Amino acid sequence: MKLTNKITIIALAAIAAGSFLALAQTPANNNIVDEIVWVVGDEAVFRSDIEEELQQLRAEGSALPPNPYCVIPEQLAVQKLYLHQAKMDTIEAPEGQLNNQVERRLDYMEAGLGSREKVEQYFHKSYAALRNQLREVMRTQYIIGQVQENLTKDVKATPSLVKKYFAAMPEDSIPYVPLQVETQIIMVYPQVPQSEIDAIKDRLRDISERVNNGESEFATQAIMYSEDGSAMQGGELGYHGRADWVPEFSNVAFQLSDPKKVSRIVETEYGYHIIQLIDKRGEQVNVRHILLRPHVSSADLEKARLNLDSLRNEIVKGKFTFDEAARYASHDKDTRNNRGVMMNQKTGSSRFEMQDLPPEVATVVEKMQPGDISQAFVMKDPKRNQDVVAVVRLTSRTPGHRANLAEDYNQIKEMYLAARKQEVIDEWVEQKIKNTYTRIEESWGNCDFRYKGWKK
Repeated sequence: MKLTNKITIIALAAIAAGSFLALAQTPANNNIVDEIVWVVGDEAVFRSDIEEELQQLRAEGSALPPNPYCVIPEQLAVQKLYLHQAKMDTIEAPEGQLNNQVERRLDYMEAGLGSREKVEQYFHKSYAALRNQLREVMRTQYIIGQVQENLTKDVKATPSLVKKYFAAMPEDSIPYVPLQVETQIIMVYPQVPQSEIDAIKDRLRDISERVNNGESEFATQAIMYSEDGSAMQGGELGYHGRADWVPEFSNVAFQLSDPKKVSRIVETEYGYHIIQLIDKRGEQVNVRHILLRPHVSSADLEKARLNLDSLRNEIVKGKFTFDEAARYASHDKDTRNNRGVMMNQKTGSSRFEMQDLPPEVATVVEKMQPGDISQAFVMKDPKRNQDVVAVVRLTSRTPGHRANLAEDYNQIKEMYLAARKQEVIDEWVEQKIKNTYTRIEESWGNCDFRYKGWKK
């Protein structure tokens, strides 16, 4: 940050990470006598920056570093090295992506606190000011990430390097891998009666007519009737690009031009929507929507469960494989196109720890052995938040164990890559320190810093 800029990026990063309640509860200490304690190039670290960061850590209940008046200034100084490099590399954050992230974070705040006005009251600042601060935080995070990615883009992991890394790992550093399972699933959506679909469309048409005639506000109707998580925000979704939504929704949302009119009814995998334009900004739009989902009766769920149980019996008899049944019978497009294999969104692999599975699946799988196929059961589709029926096949069960190359190569490979990338970054930082003017006030320099060469 420049000498004239007193905003503490690290403190604000607590907002971007979701710890915005702690931020609001810890106003800056106006009694601090400010001073420049570090200089890095043509930028400074102020005492107030460090004190504000300490206040945030205490408010969040985070453990303080062993020597915070050494650790925190160095972290701020390293950040300035990254930003200086970004200027030389002409790295800039894409405004559209930043706007999208900022609006999502603001939406999250509104959902947590109840309204835009309550957000402003909680943070003691206007919505516009908070938006600008968030944008700068996320801009800095993006730029630093890009610098680090450029520095480590050539780091590769070969089997020999991974094996060498693992062999040198101290015994007490080898991670414990909890029980993991691999599963396949066939998911079937119960048939929705046409009368239910017609009733939903009639309700949406009635809402549209009242809004278009000026009898009611779209946001009010969304709060009262929408079944989407955005209901409490009046259905507002924030600024998004076309690729952020399913095509059926995006195609209609991006065609809207009159904020006073309501779209036609849009059917997606999530249900039925009507949409109202709020604003357009470049390649992004901000819209409100109302979502109504068809509700399936217990009788329809039971009928679907019995039908799927019949399919399961055919698989057990060997008339066709689970893979084949998943390809032709499953309604979930993601697993259907992958032989029914469930993918862990956290890791990108097919392995799950039990707590990462949908709870209904975990309950069923816990009692199964590899190769077993469950009876059909009812579960909540985590993507659509609707009741569906499913059968699962347990492909593998790996008991908890100390990591080894035979069973956990990919995990060890990721550990190697992370360690090697950190080495590259550390080497770059130390070289950057050598080539950058730095000055530390005498009373702040009696530290065992992580990086060498700060004190010239």
